Amino acid sequence: MTTRWSAVSKSPTLPVGHAPAAGLTATDLFTPPAAPTVTLDEKLRRAYFWLINKAVISPFYDVEFGSDTTVTYPLGDAGAALSLPKQPAYSSNVLVPLLTFAVGGRCLLIGGPGRGKTTLAVLMGVLAGSAPADVRRHVQQGQPQLTVGDLVGIPLPRDLVQAGSLAEITIAWKSWLTAPVKIVDEYNRIPTKTQSALLTMVAEGYVESHDQMHVTAPEHGVQSWFFTANDDGGGGTFPVIQALRDRIDVTVQAFGFNSRFLDELVSRVEAGDRPEDNVPAELVFGAAEQAAMVEQIRAVPVPTDVRRQLEFFVSHFEFVQHGGRRFEYRTKDVVATAGLEVEQIIDANSGADLQVDLGAQTVNGVSVRSLQNLVLYAKALAWFRGNDTVTLEDVRAMVPFALRGKLLPNTAHPRFDTGADRELASDPASWLTDLFDNSCREFVALAREGEDPVAELLDQFGRGLDGLDALEVSRRLTTIEARISAVSGVGKIYGRDFDDLVALKYLYQRYSNYLHWLESGR
Repeated sequence: MTTRWSAVSKSPTLPVGHAPAAGLTATDLFTPPAAPTVTLDEKLRRAYFWLINKAVISPFYDVEFGSDTTVTYPLGDAGAALSLPKQPAYSSNVLVPLLTFAVGGRCLLIGGPGRGKTTLAVLMGVLAGSAPADVRRHVQQGQPQLTVGDLVGIPLPRDLVQAGSLAEITIAWKSWLTAPVKIVDEYNRIPTKTQSALLTMVAEGYVESHDQMHVTAPEHGVQSWFFTANDDGGGGTFPVIQALRDRIDVTVQAFGFNSRFLDELVSRVEAGDRPEDNVPAELVFGAAEQAAMVEQIRAVPVPTDVRRQLEFFVSHFEFVQHGGRRFEYRTKDVVATAGLEVEQIIDANSGADLQVDLGAQTVNGVSVRSLQNLVLYAKALAWFRGNDTVTLEDVRAMVPFALRGKLLPNTAHPRFDTGADRELASDPASWLTDLFDNSCREFVALAREGEDPVAELLDQFGRGLDGLDALEVSRRLTTIEARISAVSGVGKIYGRDFDDLVALKYLYQRYSNYLHWLESGR
């Protein structure tokens, strides 16, 4: 490794205070200090800064924090602005893949050819402990002739001739299947049948051929997937099946080359260097470290105030007036599965202001899988930044990557027609961030920071029904009816009301069933 690659700087992270050790003695004062240990989160930060400062030429710092102290400069006459955040900012096309490696997730890198998508994915494989040559050899190149056998392996010809049953056939499985980091290049050029085999690996962690099954996850159970595509708007030789698209956890844009960094490019040409061949050994994560890293990330708590703002944000999008006759069926998914156009149903809504209704800007809601991914990546970002808990900024920073391609815009909405907002039609990341910011402002405007009657009722029910008498249950039923009546009296219904009303009906049904049981004397 040449010296130009080997330096690993201490990462400029936020200081984390530690309480002084108790019970120190005079002997302890004169004992030479032990060599400092590098925690896993610090090691991941060092890996990020090595990647961004040494390996990847990407001066695009688009993941920002501390918006209240950010200095903004207007540029040009088209409404452009350049922001200078006071707090540390990060480059998404390096940070998001690195967080994917940390949590064992699935990342789609999109962008034109030659923007470093595959190189960055290969670097993730080297960080996982694989040799650079092996990682490059294991990259699956998407192309129209790729068969299931090309992807997973073929049965031995001898067994095909001699075997009396499928159980006697031995499959020569491809070695890439058990790699901790799996890379599929241009996955939108793979035939549909082969995509289905890929889906089984991504979703279930195994592959099947000739009645034989092969587990694809490594022994320690942590594997990450990296897909690349030139676009995520339906381009490619074959359309990507929806089930496979839905298994993508995050989508990140690969940025172009900044001409001011040509000197570094020339140096690499002259030296014949490739970054994946020069990853410092101290940045490589062993199998046990990868498993421990996932465990620590999942343990980062999400405070109640952050949960409330996140649930308020998610509540906007599933409901659509006139989606169905029954109230519970008034959802975008019901409309879409019936083969109707969600945009037309939204446009026919006369009971709410489309400009105010955030849910009118989307043609679908947030799936459970997407919401879980958003929470996991917010936890990973908080852990990476050295925070003890997830903050609202961590969630906000991950929204455009976890929901891109999952929460889809209603392009017929008025805000995409005129003015500066027309740019959002081609910039899904900014649109998703804008949606989240508007939801947070609405949360404050509606005074949701204070009392939350529905949450209190759910919490009360969560403490159990044992010991409640019929009088207390009747009182709670009356409280629920009063709450529903209050919402009903407003006249206009939005997505945030839909979730509350469904939850209230759920509580009403559970209490009613319990009251019926009490009165039956069983």
